[in-house]
Amino acid sequence: MNDITGKRTTLRFAEAEGFVNCSKETIQRVKNNDLPKGDLFGVAKAAALLGAKKTSELIPHCHPVPIDFFSINFEVSESKIRIFTNAKSIGKTGIEMEALTGVMAAALVIYDLLKPIDKTLEISNVRLLAKTGGKTDSQIKKFAIGSNAKILVCSDSCFAGKKEDSSGKIISELLISEGVDVLEIKIIPDEPEQIEKTIKEWSIEKIDLIVTTGGTGLGPRDNTTDTIKSILDKEIPGISETMRSFGQDRTPFAMLSRSIAGNIGKTIIVSVPGSTNGAKESMTAILPAVFHAKKMLRGEGH
Repeated sequence: MNDITGKRTTLRFAEAEGFVNCSKETIQRVKNNDLPKGDLFGVAKAAALLGAKKTSELIPHCHPVPIDFFSINFEVSESKIRIFTNAKSIGKTGIEMEALTGVMAAALVIYDLLKPIDKTLEISNVRLLAKTGGKTDSQIKKFAIGSNAKILVCSDSCFAGKKEDSSGKIISELLISEGVDVLEIKIIPDEPEQIEKTIKEWSIEKIDLIVTTGGTGLGPRDNTTDTIKSILDKEIPGISETMRSFGQDRTPFAMLSRSIAGNIGKTIIVSVPGSTNGAKESMTAILPAVFHAKKMLRGEGH
């Protein structure tokens, strides 16, 4: 099974369909409810629900998924029965396999109940119709594409050459993977004057996103948070809350982070921890949705 511990919990949705092709005579008997094995759609619906719930037991690499909503409908035409499912889940991975398994379970039950009267039955065109949710959701991903960013590494040891920067590099990789143009990674000591000067200069350049890494802890040289807070136009607490919440599910030390986020003009400022894992988890928690703030700052609404 794939590792999904790094994924965010989001609302996920899937729709699927499939068909059972029948003879015209069979369709007429379905409409008349004249079948040797009794109720067709009631049993098929129950099978779809049971099949969806058992998906992770039937498909080896599927993770167990909480099914928060599941519906199944049938449409009868001249030569086929259409099976249509849709499902919702709030979780770390999608629910498309549950929607598809529900279709297949219903199709097999329909096949089983109709096979005594029809030897031409055929299950066909089982497919996924729609899937939303998670990081790849086009409605969220589009906000990052075409944006630009700069990264500020606030670290005395990295600036002095005693330690190699890794957090700035991982932040850059994550941004680039979202279609963001990373213009610069700059390393400075954790000095309030230099932090403030650099961020103000970059915000004048109309950079969409400035990410700082380091200086968010409780150490005597952790100056980044207090410096940024003093120059923000507005604080955006939901961003930092989301980062800490995501991190807390993975390490009890996330609660000690003083990460902060806000804006200066139309530039979004986000500070993340200096550790590689802390930086990666924090950015994973907010990308690509954080770029929706860009649209709001421009007065374009939601």
